Amino acid sequence: MSATNQFENDLLSLIFENIAAQNVGDASGLQPAAAAGSFYVSLHTATLDDTHTDQTQDESAYTSYARVAVARSSAKWTVAAGNCSNDDAITFPEATGGSESVTDFGIGFAASAAGYLQIFGVLGAALAISNGIQAQFVAGQLDISLD
Repeated sequence: MSATNQFENDLLSLIFENIAAQNVGDASGLQPAAAAGSFYVSLHTATLDDTHTDQTQDESAYTSYARVAVARSSAKWTVAAGNCSNDDAITFPEATGGSESVTDFGIGFAASAAGYLQIFGVLGAALAISNGIQAQFVAGQLDISLD
């Protein structure tokens, strides 16, 4: 089963930009949240899959690591052609200790603790984190698609 590009865009816009998905159910469609809130982007040291529901599973643990908040708005995310990407750099705290290899990213609604993992993906290449390294997704680098 597949969805049209327009419906993929509508769903991604609802999820990431907090924009109504028109004509789903009725003319007003699926409505955005009154208070959009933020997503929290996380880094992970093992491959995530559909069975991962807790954002702390295999989450990075280098000293000073923290998830990064990104507002659910069209000022922070761009949706086009069934794809969503970040508009600004997503910069994690610089490592002040520890050493690990980051292979995946996660997106959820909790700033810390278990939370609920919503979306995940594999990095193009593993990132070696150690003292002085600051992980970052430059603008447009974090891509999410429904295909």
